Amino acid sequence: MGTRGRTSAKELELAGPRPLEIVERLKAPHDLNDEECEIWAAVVASKPADWFDASTAPLLTQYCRHCVHARRIAELLERATSEKSLDPNDYDRLLKMQRGESQAMVQLATKMRLTQQSTTNHRGNKVTGASRKPWEF
Repeated sequence: MGTRGRTSAKELELAGPRPLEIVERLKAPHDLNDEECEIWAAVVASKPADWFDASTAPLLTQYCRHCVHARRIAELLERATSEKSLDPNDYDRLLKMQRGESQAMVQLATKMRLTQQSTTNHRGNKVTGASRKPWEF
């Protein structure tokens, strides 16, 4: 057991600084292509280093893949509308594919807490990072 009562300022000074903990950012898996790796790097860099761990790597991998697929579908739609050579059924199919990719991206982003919804409280205020409690050194 320790001493009773509050810790004095002098005792707090003696505690000294804690060593810094170095947290490495999660590396992209080898099965991602260059375009997917760029998205991976951008997402991982947008959050604190310890935000992603090995358990979220598969989700982030799929998120990157869905982003690339959504881009490719958007390019096909853009090309088809500029050339006006697309059958209405094919156009409808591309729109459904784009909607599916968007839904998958939103679900994965929400699960990994990447969206703005996960960083605001019920009043719409930005949630600040957890500050140190007075009793934590």
